[in-house]
Formats: sequence, C-alpha cells, structure tokens
Amino acid sequence: MDRGNERDAPAGRGIGDTAAGRVPLAVVVVDRAGLVSHWSSGARRLFGVGREEAVGRPAADLLPVSGALHADDTDHADHADDADDIDGPFGGPASYDGSGPDGPAGPDLESSLDGRSGYPQAGCARLCPHPEGPGAEDRIDVLWWAYPLVGPDPSRLLVLVADATRLRAERGHDDPAAERITPGFARHTELPAAEDLERRLPDILPNMGPGLSARIVSQVLELGYPILEFSRHERVPVTPYWGVPRRPGRIAVEAVPEPAAAGHRPVAAAVPAGAEQDLEYAAVRERLEFLNEVSSRIGSSLDLGETIREVTSAAVPRFADFAGTHLRAAVLAGEGFPDGPPDASTVMFRVWVEHNDEPGRWDDTVPVGEAFAFPEHTPFYQCMVTGEPVLVPRVTEELSERISGEFEKRDLRPLIGGRSLLIVPLKARNVVLGFMVLMRRADRPRFDDMDRTTGAELAARAGLVLDNARMYTYQENVADTLQDSMLPQITPRMAGCDVATRYLPGTRLGRIGGDWFDTIKLPGSRTALVVGDVMGHGLNSAAMMGQLRTAVQTMAAMETPPAQLLRNLDDLARRLGDTYLATCLYAVYDPIRGELTLANAGHIPPVLVRAEDGGSRLLDLPTGAPIGVGGVPFEAARVKVAPGDRLVLCTDGLVEVRGSDIGEGLAALCESAAHPAASMDDACDTIIRALNTHGGRKDDVALLMARLNGIPDDHVAEWRLESVPAEVPRARRLVRGQLLDWGLPQAVETAELLVSEVVTNAVLHAASDRIGLRIVRTDALLFEVTDDEPALPALLSTGPDDESGRGLRVVSRLAREWGASATGHRKTVWFEQALTPGR
Repeated sequence: MDRGNERDAPAGRGIGDTAAGRVPLAVVVVDRAGLVSHWSSGARRLFGVGREEAVGRPAADLLPVSGALHADDTDHADHADDADDIDGPFGGPASYDGSGPDGPAGPDLESSLDGRSGYPQAGCARLCPHPEGPGAEDRIDVLWWAYPLVGPDPSRLLVLVADATRLRAERGHDDPAAERITPGFARHTELPAAEDLERRLPDILPNMGPGLSARIVSQVLELGYPILEFSRHERVPVTPYWGVPRRPGRIAVEAVPEPAAAGHRPVAAAVPAGAEQDLEYAAVRERLEFLNEVSSRIGSSLDLGETIREVTSAAVPRFADFAGTHLRAAVLAGEGFPDGPPDASTVMFRVWVEHNDEPGRWDDTVPVGEAFAFPEHTPFYQCMVTGEPVLVPRVTEELSERISGEFEKRDLRPLIGGRSLLIVPLKARNVVLGFMVLMRRADRPRFDDMDRTTGAELAARAGLVLDNARMYTYQENVADTLQDSMLPQITPRMAGCDVATRYLPGTRLGRIGGDWFDTIKLPGSRTALVVGDVMGHGLNSAAMMGQLRTAVQTMAAMETPPAQLLRNLDDLARRLGDTYLATCLYAVYDPIRGELTLANAGHIPPVLVRAEDGGSRLLDLPTGAPIGVGGVPFEAARVKVAPGDRLVLCTDGLVEVRGSDIGEGLAALCESAAHPAASMDDACDTIIRALNTHGGRKDDVALLMARLNGIPDDHVAEWRLESVPAEVPRARRLVRGQLLDWGLPQAVETAELLVSEVVTNAVLHAASDRIGLRIVRTDALLFEVTDDEPALPALLSTGPDDESGRGLRVVSRLAREWGASATGHRKTVWFEQALTPGR
C-alpha cells in the first residue's frame, strides 16, 4: 500500500494540520543492492514512471539523490547530467547536506548507506520527470530527503521527494529568486505539535507492517524530522497531503493562532480557495485508490487460508487499526455454498486478526481459530443476519459494557471502548459468508458514512475473492475424494509377491486425471497387475478410468486371458463413446510356475529387474493399439521369472518430459529401478526422486512395483482323484497327512470338513473321472478342486426337509474366502482357510 502521499487527510483537515507544511510526497525505498523495492503512486505522478517499471531498477536511474548513492550506483544514472547547478531557482547548492539532529551530516555521503554513518541527507535537484521521456524543457525542480535504514530487512534507504516548483507556486512566489526553499532536518520535539507530528509520521511510510514501520519511524525520529526552510527564517515540518488539485490563482494563507516554538516563525497552513469541493474530490479519490490497491493485493492465491490473510491485512493500518475476519463453518471447511442466511445458531470461526497495537494485546481475548455463535443483541449479529454494514462512530462506555456482557468470560471493554467500530458483511451471490470487524483508535478520525461505503465495497470485493477461493477449495476436495475413491487400497502382500505403489496427482487445475493401477487376486494363487492411463484430464477422464477399472476387475475375476481381456476392454470403450482412448498394460503372475503373462494396449513397456545379477531391461512386448481405437488385435507374451525378480509398471507421466525424448526417460527408469533398496517402498521412492526432478510436471504419475517371490515346490501339494464316492474319504486323509507334515494340526479338522463338501459336489456333478485337488501354503491355506463341468456352483436356499444343498453354505461360513471360476470346459472351486484363528 502506498501511504506516503495517499494516506493523509487533505489540507485543512486532520491532526497537526496547522503545525505542518502539507506537501505532496513521492515515497521510494531502495534495497541494499541499490534497486528500487517500493515506488509509491506519488512517485509515479512526480517522475512519470509506473510502479511495475520502477521496482527492481537501479535507484540511480530514477532518483535525483545521486549524492546519497554509492559511486557504483551513480555510474548507471541516466539522469546524472540533468542535475544542474541549482543556484538560480533555489538559491542553494545542487546537493545540500542537511543538518542532522545534532549538527551537519557526516562528511562521507556514501558511508551513510553502509550503516557507518547515522545521518540522513537532503538536497535539491532539477531533472526530467522521466529519464527516457520529455526533453529538458519539461524539467522539474525537486527537494529530497534520504534516510539510511538499519535493520535485518533488505531496505537500506528511505527517500522522500517533493515538487519544489509546485510548492513555490502554491506559496505565491512566481519569481524563482523571490524565496529560497531548501530541505532539512530538525528534532520533532523542537517543532509545534510534536506529538501530533510523531503520530503522523507513519503516514509517509509505505505499508511495511506494524513492526517494521515502527522501527523505521523510530529511526526517522532519531535522525531528524523532515522540514522545509524558507529564506533561512521559516522552518516548517513536512507532513504529506493527498495532492489536492491545484487551482489557478494565489493561495490564501492563514496564520497559526498558537505560539510558535522558540526560534521558529509561526507556521502557515495553505488552504486553497474553494477547498471544500477539492477536499471532497480528494477524499473520494483516496478511497478509490485505496480500493484499487486492495483489489490488486487480494486474490493472488486460490488458497483459502492465504486469501483470508490477504483480505484481513489489506485493511490495516491504512483504513483501520484492527481487522478481524469471521467466516461460517461451511465456508471454511470447503463444504459447498452455505444454505440460506445465518441465524442465532450459525457457528462462526474467527479465522484471522490483524492490528497495529502492541503484540499480543488481542491474543487472549479474541484468539484466532475460535468458533462460536454470536449473541443476538450485538452489532455483530445485526450485520450477520441483515447483510448490511453496521457503523458505530464511537463505542461508548455503556455500549462496551453491553457488548462485553453478551460474551461470557470476555472483558472486551478495554479493547473496544472509545474506538470507532465498523462491521461489514462478506457476501457472495447475496448470501452472507461472514463479516469483518474494523476498528479505529480514538486518536484517529472516526468512521463516517463515506467510510461505511468504502468498507462495504472492500467487503464486497473481499467476499468475491473469498468465494472464489471457497469454490476452488470445494472443487479440490471433490476431486481429491473422487480420485481417492477410484484408486485401490493395495494389499502389500499377495500370494507369492510383494507390492508397493505410488500415485502423484498432476499439477493441472483440479489435480484429477485418468491414471490408475490395480492388483487383483486370481484363483490358483495368481495375481493380476494392472496399470492404465486414460488420455486427457478432468472429471470425464476420471469417470472413464473408473469404468475401465471396474471392467478389468470383473473380467480378471472370471479368469479372462490377458489378450482377450484387452479386446473386451476395447469393445467396451468404443461402446462408451468414440472419444474415449486409454492405454493399459495387463500382467498375470503365476508364482507356482514362475511365469508372467502380459498383454499391452499402447502402454509404455514394463521394466524387469533380475535378482540374479541386478540387471534391468525393458520387456519387449507386442505394443498393440490404445483402448478405444478398435479393430486392432492384441497379443500376449510369456516371460519366465525367478524368485526375487522385480516388475516395474508406470504411466508415461513419470518418464515423459515435454521437449525431451521419451527414450531418455525410459533409460532413466531402467537405471533407477535397478538401484538397490532396503525395501519396496524405498525402491519406489528412489524411482520417484530420480525421475520426478524436472520442473513443470503436469501429468499424473502411477507407479506399481511387484517383487516376484514365487512359491516353493514343497509348499504345493497336488493329487488326482477318481469321480467315485470312495474318493471323498481318501481326499480327507490326503489333506490330513499333508497338513500334519507341514506342522499345522490346528487346521486339520476344518480343512477335512470343507474339502469333503467340495469334493463331494465334484463327484456328484463331474461329467468325467478327472478331478484335481491342490493345496497351496502361503500366508493362508488355499484349496482348489477342479473338474470338467463348466457350470459354476451356486448357493441354494434350503428348507428343513431338504437333504442336500447345504455344502456351499458350510464352506461360505467357515472359509475366509471362497469362489469359483471357469476356463474353457473346466471349472475350479476354491476356498482359503486362515492359518491363525481369527484371521
């Protein structure tokens, strides 16, 4: 915020008006690198250079204070030749070393900027308003004050500049030699209305926050208050004014009725004729500039918390001394747009507080984060339910007691008593989202009707920005919820393999895309590993991803071969719409045979890391076309694997970088996948760190890694049974013997019962004499009974008199899981039995 020449009241109004020269000031701050870090709108009007063009440029290119800058800086000054000998118009030297609080400035001007000298500098200059603009005939005469700043922040120089030509004209001296005007310094205590001057001094500073502003004020007061010396007799303290438009003719002058301080002539306050209209215009312009500046500051982020802080801080200290923002719980939680107007039961959260009082004064009484419903008989409630600003010009003792009495265990009287109070609603689409509490101390002008209008406009703009942030937060929550619901909760241990995954959402707006991965348990201790990528981003891609993922799970459970599964998926995508395209890699791992069966639909190939030598390579698979193209065959490939080998599948967001060859990314994937790691999670993190270093990644990333452990031969037992009833007790004996050999006597009884039921069904319904029985020991016991009857069994409803149909009900009740699948002309009924009770 530019307060150097904007903040103050117009001439003739405000504290200390009769004791100060009301001068339009340009305020500039120079950092330690000699670059402009702050450029007020007054500087823009005086020099003809906008803020965007000025900030970051060498100060010596723009300012006439060459005597107070380093020699290195002045080497860059394009206007150095424009600083003329100022003997004519000012009657003084081109660079005037003003006196500090205790005497003349130090001898070395440059040293003051390094902190080796504590004195400010002042001077006069003649220059072009824009070094790259008008010619010499448009040169202006200026006065400047430069204060060295000491502290941890990067600011090192505060520069104030006034238009001397305009100042001389307003005093009625058209003859350049009629009056000598030079800038200088004096202790503010030596000037009339010293306390008022001290209070007004922060108004010439840019908005740096209470802490930094207070520190700079103390430095300025210590070094000397800026003054103007007229003809070596009159020393007038400088207080900025807003720049009331000049009117033709001579300016009327009123003498100060108060006695002047010793050694000083009474100060004259200049008030132009017809000032009332000018002052009204200036007041309106000040508020418009304030609102425009606030609009440029707030809404820089769509983060709701950051937006709340920006909105609250925008009001302090330029418009108010205290600002507190309260929002409805639904808004803060990002739960969507609030329903209806608030009432006595509406819970409000105090989300941020900003003030320029001493630190900690408000913390205990009005803590940030507190949630409560506002009492009905308070101005806060009135603003909340009516949606209109509430103005209390001054909080009387009676009102402060009444408000404080409505809040249990809160004594608000010391904080609000005697202050001016303005409460403005934060609205969007004519619904109250919350409100802002604004207060001014008693030593500042009270809020008036114009301030109420300004505050309402501020709240309207803030409400719109907050609603945008709320909607973004809501959409982010919806997108995250949708994405989380569509990504599987992967079981880290499957039969014969360990799995680890990573998912990184893209940086595009909405952060939702069509990448997915999955692991699916198949009969026979097999595992299906899937990774896919729907082309595009947004809700449509995510919706298609959900449909394809569901279809893959369904077909995988039916033991559809990989190539046939991709063909079915392609048919489904084309039925859903001709705009759907996706890539997919589907792999089935058989840990008993030590074999991978893979089919690819336009996806990047997987990486296989061999445990024997640690080498890694891309698997050469038939590529196939993406899902949704149609009419393209898919082929499956078989790859033998050994225990400990690792398979790495990912989407192209991990390896593809705009402007680079995807082959480089695949090579980096192979290299990082082969890097030794203590665990599967560490291995995934190594890959992510190695390939996710490029900036500007916008695509989603899905990564799935499986360590193929296999199942040892001695953990698998198989038998061939005849299709006769006598084989049922034999099956029980075989199971009992195998479990005892494995040292699992606690599992024998349940296993015998369940195997007996399933083998009995196979004997009764098998069309031939081929019945297979297999037991696989992993973290559970897997039993499989295979016959040549393709019809799948089903649970039946049974009555009290039915003699059959209860076998599968027994299996369903006692087994951890069970199921059936058909392949060709054969079917397999399987069930799992936990090794530990309760598992």
